[in-house]
Amino acid sequence: MLVLIKKLFSYKAPQNLLMIINILALLLLVTFNAGIGKNILYSAVLLILTIYLSSFLLYKISNGDSYIFLIVTMLISIGIIMIYRINPAFGFRQTIWFGVGIVVFFLSYFIVKNIRKWDKMLYFYLGASLFLFLATLIFGTTNRGATNWIIIYGFSFQPAEMIKLLFVFSLASYYVYKEKYNNKLIFLAVVYAHIGFLFIQKDLGTALIFFLLFMTVLYVYEEDRRLIIYNMIGAVFVGFISYFIFNHVKVRVETWLNPWAFIDGKGYQITQSLFAIASGGFFGTGIGLGHPEFIPLVHNDFIFSAICEEMGIFIGIAVILLFLLIVYRGLKIAISQQNKFFRIIALGITSMLGYQAFIILGGVIKMIPLTGLTLPFVSYGGSSLVSSFAALGILQVASEELDIEQEEEDEHRSQEDN
Repeated sequence: MLVLIKKLFSYKAPQNLLMIINILALLLLVTFNAGIGKNILYSAVLLILTIYLSSFLLYKISNGDSYIFLIVTMLISIGIIMIYRINPAFGFRQTIWFGVGIVVFFLSYFIVKNIRKWDKMLYFYLGASLFLFLATLIFGTTNRGATNWIIIYGFSFQPAEMIKLLFVFSLASYYVYKEKYNNKLIFLAVVYAHIGFLFIQKDLGTALIFFLLFMTVLYVYEEDRRLIIYNMIGAVFVGFISYFIFNHVKVRVETWLNPWAFIDGKGYQITQSLFAIASGGFFGTGIGLGHPEFIPLVHNDFIFSAICEEMGIFIGIAVILLFLLIVYRGLKIAISQQNKFFRIIALGITSMLGYQAFIILGGVIKMIPLTGLTLPFVSYGGSSLVSSFAALGILQVASEELDIEQEEEDEHRSQEDN
């Protein structure tokens, strides 16, 4: 017992390093706000205890990869610190959503781990996705040009966040029993129906995530390589047409090519983002000493710019490296997993998080056009945070050694009965 306690409180433990970082951040926030409010104190204590206890619990119940969870909690800590700096009310809400996300993480972990036959529920995934798409079209509200939010009793959420996970499960289920379904045209029609619904909602950023996710799984598991080429050609054509059909796509491309020509209008957001990143330098201006409020929606789309301004480009690079570590460890899980269904699940979830991070990071530094996505685990938002934790819980299951022999035996008996 003494050895366990000593190990738990050792300064070398990653949890303790995170605790030290959060305490230092709290002191900086106190200095910036010239005092400490109850919300800041409660949020700091809740954040530290939740990270510490959940990491310890995960270590005790799971024999899988526990480092991805620690990497994510580091991203969460950086995000909440910056959101509190921008708006204390948003910071307090994000801390509450973080607690909800932790609960969802463990729920998704236990549910997925203890219920079998996930690979045989393709029609359920497709039906649930269709229901959520129709609900969004009927009851959805428009925000920044996209109809992708549903408001129920004052609470808003994005059904597309849930559909992303259902889409990953659909791809995995299809490729596990590819011979059974054996109709590529219907499969492609279903995939592009997902993307088509997102186009109808004008949620083109999420549509891009779906397409990249589909192409990744297609590249790994599709034997007909011509199908990959056809899809890529079709994507280029659709992207070209979208420039002329959707005005906000045209605006984003124009402000990507030359935002300085529209600095007092539609290019204001991206130019302020570049100014913020440049003014921070290597070490940042310091928390509370910058002006991230000059960037519209800085707590959502442009949280990375605020981090670079006040914490420095080195911390910005650290954020990028943390996402690269998530992708590396996720792909390692996909390669090591013997169960084909969970191997595809690991590949899909890793690709989903990696592509989303790349798209928004590339957008705020003007490497690619902006898409309106949020940075996973860092940006403000309940729907994105909770769904990302659900995906993380599923990935945790995929990182474990599953009972493959029993599953194969059950499958063999089923085939004999038929």
